[in-house]
Amino acid sequence: MKVQISDIILGKDRSKKIDYAFEIPQFDFEGDIIKYIGSCKVIGDIVPNGDILIVSANIKADLEMICSKCLDTFIYPIDIDIEERFTANSKSEDDEAIVVFDDVLDITEIVETSIISTLPIRRICKDDCKGLCQECGCNLNLDTCSCNKEDVDIRFEALRGLFDNKEV
Repeated sequence: MKVQISDIILGKDRSKKIDYAFEIPQFDFEGDIIKYIGSCKVIGDIVPNGDILIVSANIKADLEMICSKCLDTFIYPIDIDIEERFTANSKSEDDEAIVVFDDVLDITEIVETSIISTLPIRRICKDDCKGLCQECGCNLNLDTCSCNKEDVDIRFEALRGLFDNKEV
């Protein structure tokens, strides 16, 4: 969605309502492919405050991501509120306002950037995800394996033989 800035700043439009849904293509985030499930829904408004435009919106979307522990895909819901400030005046004293050099503000780009900035660094399907077995690669959320889970410090591995051959 693209909005013409000059109409809002000059007072032709007192404010502009944002209510639209759009499809976002998949993207690469830290080596993982993130896919959108369905459309991204944006509801909010753009309000002028002098030469500053304040964009306030709620963003809802569902993302398909890969769990960092078990490597299964899962749905990660996005439900965030954003507030961004824009201006066409390059000499504006508002340090938080982003200067827009053309007359068009692309809301879609703002939404995509906001979603990416809220993604977790470590993507986990559920809080109690058990991950994969380090020996056989079995998904421990779905199955149990018969691998030896004894945690032995490899520096003491040579000493293990002393106790295994002990005769009583």
